[in-house]
Amino acid sequence: MSDLAPEATPGPEYTVMRSMMTVPVIVQRFVDKAPAAGADAICLDLEDSIPPAEKAAARPLARQAIEAMPRSGFALYVRVNGYATGLTEADLAAVVRPGLDGIVLSKADSAEMIAGLDAHLGRLEAEHGIEAGHVAIVPLIETAKGMMEAYDVCRASPRVSGAIFGAEDFATDMAIKRTDTAEEVLWARNMVAVACHAARIAAIDTPDPNYSDETHLRREMTKAKSLGYTGKLCIHPTQVQIANEIFSPAEDEVAEARAIVAAFERDGLAKGIAAIAVDGKMIDTPIYWRARRLVEWAEATKP
Repeated sequence: MSDLAPEATPGPEYTVMRSMMTVPVIVQRFVDKAPAAGADAICLDLEDSIPPAEKAAARPLARQAIEAMPRSGFALYVRVNGYATGLTEADLAAVVRPGLDGIVLSKADSAEMIAGLDAHLGRLEAEHGIEAGHVAIVPLIETAKGMMEAYDVCRASPRVSGAIFGAEDFATDMAIKRTDTAEEVLWARNMVAVACHAARIAAIDTPDPNYSDETHLRREMTKAKSLGYTGKLCIHPTQVQIANEIFSPAEDEVAEARAIVAAFERDGLAKGIAAIAVDGKMIDTPIYWRARRLVEWAEATKP
């Protein structure tokens, strides 16, 4: 087991997306205010927040936002409509331009779908003078089929930097009623987190429609973190700072991890010993690696 321990918790190779805030591109004031929210990633939305009759008109607005948005401290993504809608290619043609960092693909159901998107992005990058491979892919896993293919979806392309669990569409696909406990989607929520970690990519939890109850938000994000999520899809600026805090290691966690790393390297590794005691607790190789990865994640998420 210990040979796998170095990859047990988020480390530097995981893209930092503690908060990804979605913004409807047809509401200009939201687009203008988005950079000030402090999110690790901003996602201009062409999907659920856009009425069908306004889909075509939204595309040039997204392109204009990519060109005009001041860039400092965040990655810029666009969520495109899923392939089943017939709108994906037109969405991509409109928004893959210099300044775009990634695509969020709705209804990502298969590795073949991701591979096709990878190839399409490669052609558009070449056409618009973008460095090959620059545009990342974040699949939105939100259907029963997508759930069964989750790991393959997450590892289908080197462009895949993270994946998002979409609870509402998953519940719709399963014809199940959503409840306050969210127990009905717990298995799927777990599955996406596990698939992300197996593929060593960021795990982004489903958005929460509640943006005014801080106690609720903290509880839900803490739950997501306990399941292995490294970030949250946010729908409102008030959720962003909470997500950035929750999905960063707490100071006491980092201090404890640093102490474990120092003690194990001094009293364990240096002496060829596989387990030591720290403050009355046994520390072995997997615990050491978990602590070291937490320290690395703390460095990666520093302001």
